[in-house]
Amino acid sequence: MRLSILDQAPISVGMTPQGALQASIELAQLGDRLGYTRFWMAEHHDLSGLACPSPDVMLGIIGSKTTNIRIGSGAVLVPHYRPFKIAETYNLLATLYPGRVDLGIGRAPGGSAEATIALSNNFLDNVRKIPETIDELLKFLYNDFSKDNIYSKIKPTPVPQSSPKPWLLGTSKKSAMLAAEKGMAYAFGHFMSSQDGPEIVRKYYNDFSRGYDLSKPEVVVAISVICADTSEEAEALALSSQLWSVKRGKGEDIGIPSVEEAISYAYTADERLLIERSKQKMVIGNPQAVKSQLKELKKLYNADELMIVTITHRSEAKLKSYELIAKEMLAK
Repeated sequence: MRLSILDQAPISVGMTPQGALQASIELAQLGDRLGYTRFWMAEHHDLSGLACPSPDVMLGIIGSKTTNIRIGSGAVLVPHYRPFKIAETYNLLATLYPGRVDLGIGRAPGGSAEATIALSNNFLDNVRKIPETIDELLKFLYNDFSKDNIYSKIKPTPVPQSSPKPWLLGTSKKSAMLAAEKGMAYAFGHFMSSQDGPEIVRKYYNDFSRGYDLSKPEVVVAISVICADTSEEAEALALSSQLWSVKRGKGEDIGIPSVEEAISYAYTADERLLIERSKQKMVIGNPQAVKSQLKELKKLYNADELMIVTITHRSEAKLKSYELIAKEMLAK
């Protein structure tokens, strides 16, 4: 089974943003040693508890501190940027780290309405133009403009020997259909979708058309996972991220709270219901239980790969979670 890592650079209570970003680097290095396939960083803008607005900056550092693991964005939020600039940036990374760079793209705003306006005051119009934007981006990556197109005169230099691999990220049937139409690999966010994920992925498989460098469909499913020595410990660790979600939903600007705070917090009935619903999307347990659930999800989605996102208060607990999973599922 291929397993990968999606990191959101979470900031815990008592941790600085610098500490959170350093923890991301350490996680990538651990993933590299343990045999995870890829390490993606997410893009967020002025969101409480998350430290990374620019995955490409972090990937430049992470690539220099790792050896084998693929590195990529999960995702570049393309409505904020022009395709040529995206292609330049990821061609540069692919030149530095040949054969290791993924270019995941998405269409979410990644932040509040105010942050979105500050980044791109015509965001909604840019979202509507996503299919054309993807076409333009792919043509830049694969040097495929017709001779009469003005862009045929320029290249997003440096041009690497091996282009960054494009992925489309999404949580809906619309994104699956677009990935299939464009012949792109597809990453489905199981951990953040309330829709019928397996049916959405089936739609992608059924509608796939050959792309520039992809002859058959390829699917990664991103899943929220917390693993510990015992299921009871894993359940307690999971409370931190669950309380964080509750407090963010109330507009509180906080980092990831401690397990002790999460256990003692006075939850309302509605908040407890929200937590129970969120747990249904998570995989929580000891290594054997996590392995069983992940294998079941992989089969359910017919996925080529699972991508794990883990949020805990203590970095040590997060690293151990990935270590336990690797020992159970990636050990040779």
